[in-house]
Amino acid sequence: MTEHDFIPKPYTIPNQSGKVAWESPSNIALVKYWGKKKNQIPENPSISFTLNSCKTITTVTFTPKEDTTDFSFEVYLDGLRKDDFKPKIQTFFERIESYLPFLRLFHFKIETQNTFPHSSGIASSASGMSALALCLMSIEKKMTNSDVIPSAVEESYFNKKASYLARLGSGSACRSIEGDVIVWGKTKSIVGSTDLYGVKYPYEVHDNYKQYQDTILLVDKGEKQVSSTVGHNLMHNHPFAQNRFNQAHDNMLKMKSILASGDLNAFIALIESEALTLHAMMMTSMPYFILMKPNTLEIINKIWAFRKKSGLHIGFTLDAGANVHVLYPKQESKNILEFIQNELVAYCKNGEYICDEIGFGANQLDF
Repeated sequence: MTEHDFIPKPYTIPNQSGKVAWESPSNIALVKYWGKKKNQIPENPSISFTLNSCKTITTVTFTPKEDTTDFSFEVYLDGLRKDDFKPKIQTFFERIESYLPFLRLFHFKIETQNTFPHSSGIASSASGMSALALCLMSIEKKMTNSDVIPSAVEESYFNKKASYLARLGSGSACRSIEGDVIVWGKTKSIVGSTDLYGVKYPYEVHDNYKQYQDTILLVDKGEKQVSSTVGHNLMHNHPFAQNRFNQAHDNMLKMKSILASGDLNAFIALIESEALTLHAMMMTSMPYFILMKPNTLEIINKIWAFRKKSGLHIGFTLDAGANVHVLYPKQESKNILEFIQNELVAYCKNGEYICDEIGFGANQLDF
């Protein structure tokens, strides 16, 4: 598919009010995307586990308005008005207007809440922008019918377009529409992969990765000193950028073999290398920056020591921040969770951590 496939044929927009709601999860990349081109196109492919419990719940109420010269919306987080969110939503609406021609015709009340702590370092932009994109797709679905836009009511098209729109709000958001393993970015080793939206991983996944656990250790809950957007842009003139992009393609091929074989040791080696490579790119940017904290390193060293001593398949990955995602198979969760609680929670801010596991994507909510 191309961008033009998501531009609808002309249709009559009904003068009606309504309300829609979706819950959409965050996700954690195993092979990381870092660096993007114009229009939120990734410089390299990525693959992620969709999470289950860490999600954003968004309700959008839409009301017709007379003045159609500009977008009109208000945003609430946990019941409190958040005008500081408006510039990002404004930019999002500007990017997606050609795909959703009704946007200027309605006033939108956007109410959102997260199931995880605010500013906890979990990818709330992924869950938040995907939930909003899904709400807007549901509004479009209400305004069309199968005679006007046949594909608009088909689930596969709906999910692809929702993922495409979510990507224009936050790159990683395109990986939150579905689950449990999602690929984003064109790469030779994955049939059907594309830069435009996330796709369900099309190959067999070994039982070892079913119900995979993710315990998120909240090392630092403050705002990052360097935003992900700035970090991505620093890849444009990065001396190691092209080697990194090539490495990501190679690691996608390796991950394909690992997911098929169930080789947990190889899985751990690859995801940890990817996490550290991501942060190495930050530390070798110009200007350079470090998002890990001392306790991040303490946790990593504790994980390595425990894995060597116990023989259990515990590994870690990192997003663009200080918090640690501890990944491990369901069948080993009892002993590993005891280790986390006894040895690692002490390094979390206020002892806070979140237990999650692999999930299967977003869900529409009823009223």
